[in-house]
Amino acid sequence: MCIFCKIANHEIPSKVVYEDEKYLAFLDLTQVTTGHTLVIPKKHSSNIFELDDENDDIMRVVKLVSRKLKQSLNPIGLNIISNNQKPLQSVEHFHIHLIPRYDNDGFDIGFVDNSKNVDLDSILKSINK
Repeated sequence: MCIFCKIANHEIPSKVVYEDEKYLAFLDLTQVTTGHTLVIPKKHSSNIFELDDENDDIMRVVKLVSRKLKQSLNPIGLNIISNNQKPLQSVEHFHIHLIPRYDNDGFDIGFVDNSKNVDLDSILKSINK
């Protein structure tokens, strides 16, 4: 059983932000920024590619918890991130990071402009074949 399954089953203590019969949202131990929260389905799925259709409503919880963070912590914004599969995913239980953002919080996601080096038509053709 993975660590997030143990948290979902309350075998390991966590700081619960939200819980219902299908989902759990709890504070991430790393606290990349104040209020960094993870939203997980209680039923184990390793990643987005294995997520059951019964969890199609997970964004309802993401939205609810995001609003809760906004109202209580008053961040200037919020990043919603999900890393899937190794080496990007550190815990192999699907989860969504909610990372409140503040002025000068030190957190950065670096996007690189590759628009001059790609052929969007070719990419679209590959996706839609």
